[in-house]
Amino acid sequence: MEVYLDNAATSKPAEEVVNAMLKSLVELYGNPSSLHRKGVEVEREIKKIRRLVAKALGCNEKEIIFASGGTEANNLAIKGFIKANSRIGKHLITSKIEHKSVLSLYKEMEKEGYRVTYLDVDAKGFISLQQLREAISEETILVSIMHVNNEVGSIQPIKEIAAIIKEKNPRTGFHVDGIQSFGKIKYSVKDLNIDSLSISGHKFHGPKGIGAIYIRNGIKIAPLLIGGGQEVELRAGTENVPGIFGLGAAINILLENYDKNITKIKELKEYLYKLLEAELENIHITSGINDDYAPHIINVSLVGVRSEIMLHSLESDGIFVSSGSACSAKKKGYSHVLEAMNMKEDYIDSAIRISLSYTNTKEEIDYAVEKIKSHLYSLRKIIRR
Repeated sequence: MEVYLDNAATSKPAEEVVNAMLKSLVELYGNPSSLHRKGVEVEREIKKIRRLVAKALGCNEKEIIFASGGTEANNLAIKGFIKANSRIGKHLITSKIEHKSVLSLYKEMEKEGYRVTYLDVDAKGFISLQQLREAISEETILVSIMHVNNEVGSIQPIKEIAAIIKEKNPRTGFHVDGIQSFGKIKYSVKDLNIDSLSISGHKFHGPKGIGAIYIRNGIKIAPLLIGGGQEVELRAGTENVPGIFGLGAAINILLENYDKNITKIKELKEYLYKLLEAELENIHITSGINDDYAPHIINVSLVGVRSEIMLHSLESDGIFVSSGSACSAKKKGYSHVLEAMNMKEDYIDSAIRISLSYTNTKEEIDYAVEKIKSHLYSLRKIIRR
């Protein structure tokens, strides 16, 4: 049996997504900037998909920009805002548990002379609203906080954060990395009262290499790529038509089954959580099963066995999990997220992330937990010798 439980890293493209991409390669292959019929046909389809993304996010289609994925989306929203609004000051705010595409960018901004406040998180993975309030000043250009943490699944109170920012300094922008929340939590960007939000197609059964950014109407953003003026001159370059078509198909599936799929993922997570507690000894589950955590992520420490060893042991049984964020898992060193949460060293050393999809089943979870239990018992016995 093959059991894929690394959906926070990437999810398998749906069949409808593959078919939509194939259509763009075989039938609707024109350049959307071309004035002839082959180009106009593609441009028309892209407009439909832009409206679809806007519908899913609860905004206007003119506020949606396509990008190559989450990393570019975060970079454009953050760096583009900073460049366009640098007159406000030289201060930036983020948290210590952001994705590397955000943290690395803020480190670069420090080299350019900007002062960055990295907000602490508590043992459960949540920022302090009081620390945020105290950090915002007249010189704060931008606050960037992820909606759902990609390693432990903690959901930050975005609406409350937005209210604090606008109260303290109405000129301060607020960007949200929504890459792990979109498709797992229902929300409207207008209701959240944020300035920008990034999503990535391959996190919800769409293709890799495509994402989108919501940029609130009236927000000034400086482009990172200059060229032909595509995407209202914010993201130059011929559009990734196969990716956009695939993204549209994935969002169609999402909208048709939103409540049903979220409910199923929640049920699977609760089932997995209780099974881990019942079957395994001396473990620490970092992710909760209440509404403070995303429905698809469980971070569990299998104390006494290094996460990489467990990962490869499970792989031998056809079970695929993660030892951390896929974007940084191949690099040496502990998880910066778990370190920021002040987790015990043996918990960090033995942490694995199990991330679910509505395509998973209880039978797969039964099999996975059975194999985790077996390997855990055997490996602990060997290590103790």
